[in-house]
Amino acid sequence: MSEELLDHKGRPRIAVTGMGIKCPAGTDLESVWSTMRAGRSMAATIDLFDASPLDVRFACQVPHHFDPVDYFGAKEARRQDRVTHLGFGAAADAIEHAGELNVDPERCAVVAATGVGGLTTLEENCHIFYEKGPSRVSPFFVPMMMPNATAGVISMRYGFTGPAFCVSTACAAGTNAIGEGVRLIRDGSADVVIAGGTEAFTAVTVAAFARMGALSRRNDDPASASRPFDVDRDGFVIAEGAAFLVLEPMERALARGATIHGEVAGYGRNSDAYHITAPSPGGAGAARCMQLALEDAGLEPAEIGHINAHGTSTDLNDSAEAEAIRKVFGDAPPPVTAPKGVLGHMIGGAGAAEAVISLLALRDEILPPTANLTTIGEDIALDVVHGSERPVSARPAISNSFGFGGHNASLVLRRVG
Repeated sequence: MSEELLDHKGRPRIAVTGMGIKCPAGTDLESVWSTMRAGRSMAATIDLFDASPLDVRFACQVPHHFDPVDYFGAKEARRQDRVTHLGFGAAADAIEHAGELNVDPERCAVVAATGVGGLTTLEENCHIFYEKGPSRVSPFFVPMMMPNATAGVISMRYGFTGPAFCVSTACAAGTNAIGEGVRLIRDGSADVVIAGGTEAFTAVTVAAFARMGALSRRNDDPASASRPFDVDRDGFVIAEGAAFLVLEPMERALARGATIHGEVAGYGRNSDAYHITAPSPGGAGAARCMQLALEDAGLEPAEIGHINAHGTSTDLNDSAEAEAIRKVFGDAPPPVTAPKGVLGHMIGGAGAAEAVISLLALRDEILPPTANLTTIGEDIALDVVHGSERPVSARPAISNSFGFGGHNASLVLRRVG
């Protein structure tokens, strides 16, 4: 293999040849990118279910024109949870976007992340159990709610018989899924990997996060609620959505004439081992995670052109991430953007969606603004892009995801060509 097809450790370089997304900003790449560049928040009153009894009555939903019947047919759609509807839809779009893969089914893997899995099915069947009795529980309850359902459905629909599994590391899951997909190719376990994450939410989900004090309570103005790094941030906005990438060795992608949308050059993951929900003091775990990703990519901090921040809009997490970034990048870190101002927090789907957005930013050399950021918090000593989009160099980007349980994951993404 020629040297330009290998990374600094002699491993195959990993090309991104397909991307698919179903998220609050849209259901196709260019619609999502247009919304991101406009910096328009997608938070609005919930209409997926009756949210009137809830303390927090808004969220970021996938547009209603998304119809799972388009991907499954009516009968099969009824036998899948919404989390699988969204995940399979994004994965199918990514596979179509990649073109003719011509892959041995045994050499194609699927890594599908989610924070929890089929919560819609779980909640609906719990109501049925207590109101109508056990005989009315759906016979499809288990296969619809299990977290690995999306991975299984993708593999079955396409006949991919390589490894197919679920990653469930809360808010870091989508990023972990992509990173673990990279590792499958590097270690020779697969030639092509379909990797990403998906999440759906329910009334109980919203109520639970609200009880934790994690959600913004701006019911009177939902569109202004998600405000990463702002002095007035008061919690995140729950969201649903999914995104998937098609990964393959650079050599293979070039040989089949694929369009290459970028490269996953580095992956870091570790654990805080500190607290089930709070970040480690000073963002120590997050800082080390970014360092691991840079080392994996063979890059120095000064070579990074921008940072896609986890940026949840919560007080502790934004502050810890800002401190972590300065530990790694010094007093003048590269510009930062936080998509959750527009998208809300898609939990297991967030990191995968933000990888897609980072690759689109590298493609067009444009950073989308962080929505709702008007005054940067005093504890946030960063150059956070806000107000309007900003030109940026095509130097590599780093994308962060940090999850409950102390899970940290970072990707280094690079433009190709």
